[in-house]
Parts: sequence; structure tokens; C-alpha cells
Amino acid sequence: MLLPKKLRKGDTIGVIAPASPPDMKRLQQAIPFFTNLGLNVKLGKYINQTYGYLAGTDEQRLADLHDMIADKEVRAIIFARGGYGTGRIAASIDYELIKDNPKIIWGYSDITYLHTAIRQKTGLVTFHGPMPASDIADPSFDEISSNSFCQLFNPITLVYDERIAPLDVLVEGEGTGELVGGNLSLITSTLGTEFEIETDGKILCLEDIGELPYRIDSMLNQLKLAGKLDQVSGIVVGDFANADPNDKPSLSLEEVFEYYFSDLHCPVMTGFKIGHCFPHFAVPLGTEATLNTVNKTLTICPGVQE
Repeated sequence: MLLPKKLRKGDTIGVIAPASPPDMKRLQQAIPFFTNLGLNVKLGKYINQTYGYLAGTDEQRLADLHDMIADKEVRAIIFARGGYGTGRIAASIDYELIKDNPKIIWGYSDITYLHTAIRQKTGLVTFHGPMPASDIADPSFDEISSNSFCQLFNPITLVYDERIAPLDVLVEGEGTGELVGGNLSLITSTLGTEFEIETDGKILCLEDIGELPYRIDSMLNQLKLAGKLDQVSGIVVGDFANADPNDKPSLSLEEVFEYYFSDLHCPVMTGFKIGHCFPHFAVPLGTEATLNTVNKTLTICPGVQE
């Protein structure tokens, strides 16, 4: 495990778009959030480029990533938004450069592919959290989501409990392991590649958006058949936004989760406000976490060091 150093007021963060192009107006609206935290903001050279549904060509997006990693002035990289595209550049990333220049890397959704690839190639802890153009600029951006950034300034242990939102226990127990995961569709897309997610002994966090129950069923089935649920230490079910089947014949999400998780020999809880939702509780990926269904908590070790 490789912990990035914490942020201090006066530090510079780099903002880039490795997937889909951000709404630049919304991105500009989000910048004062970071300056109010005492941070300077440096935008990627190609952040306003578009190439179809991508924020510039693969070469441009990769260049922005490598430039920010190599830039000694930049202490953290915050991704502007998700969308689609990080899987296209994963095989071309210079992971030795990341290992030699460990710094905070923050985002979610399509960024899940990068979280998984970077963690498994370098050991670097990265952060699954709200992004400028897609979340911070949203009028619904709330205090809990905002306060999630505090973990970047101090090595604090996070405790998620029902003070944030109600949690439902699907399988009782207590499990400890490295927290991994993120967006279900991106996790599934790593299977069969050199970046295939490692889940044995891990606490697996899952979330998604815009996927109907049958699609979630399909992806969980693929994870199950690939053996990715066999040796997990726990399952954290985050938010599955916009999953309403609109009165079409369908299993409920609860029925789908019960089918795939209820016979696991590890704790499983649903209802975590992690993902495409508000509040959006940000978490470090790659640190040790404990899921406890007795007191309904998810306790996560710090993601930064002094």
C-alpha cells in the first residue's frame, strides 16, 4: 500500500478529463470550491478538447494525465467528470511514473477503471469521490459531500453509519480487508484483461447509474461466474441511481441483490450513499476497511499520510 501525502493550504491541484468532455461552464463554477479550501487550481492543457464522446484523443487525455503526475507543483489530481474513456488509455499509462510520484487521485464513475488499474499496478491508494463538473457544480451538492474533501488534509479514519442514511443488513457478520471497487459496469469491464479486479480478501464496494435491474443482474452474474464473489470479505452496496424499470415486468433491485449476495459467507449491507447520489460519501480505495453489521458501520483507515 502506497499512501499519498496530505494536502496543505497553498497546494496546487490539477484538474483533467480522462474520459468524457466536461461542461466547461460547470467546471468553472466548481473552481471556487477548491480555492475556498485554500488550494490553487491548474487545468489540464487539453481539458476543453472534444473527440466525439471523449475529452480529446487518447493521446491528449493520456498526455494530460502524465503531465499532471510528473508536475512537482501539483499535489493532487482531481478528475473533472466521468462518462466514458479511461479504459481506452489504461494500457498506455506509465505506472512507474505514478509509483515514483505518488499523489492524491480523486474521482468516480468511469474513473473506476483507473482506480483499479493504478492500485493493482502501483499499490497507490486513490479516492472515490464527487467531481467538479458533475457534482460540485450541482445545486444539490451538500455538506456531507463537501466535507468528504477534509480527508485529503488530515489522515483521519472514516466511519460511515446510519447518521448519514439508513442501512439494511443482507448478511450479518464482520469483515476486514482492503476496500476496492466502485462502478459495477466498469468493474465488470476489467474482467479478462490485465486490469481484472482482485477481490479475494477484499471489501467490495459497488455502485452504478442508469442500469435497470436486469442489467445489474447480468453484471453481478458475470462477477459471480468469474469467481469474484467467492472470497470477498464483505460487500458494500452503494447507490444504484436511475434503476427504475418504469412499470415493465422486472425483479426489484432488492431481489437481485438478495439472489447474488444472501448466501455469501461475509457481511453484506445495502443503502450506502456512495456513488451517483447526494450526499456522496467519498472513500479511499486501497486502505483497510471493516464492515460490521452489528453496529451498522463501515470503518476505513486514512487514505493520506503526513
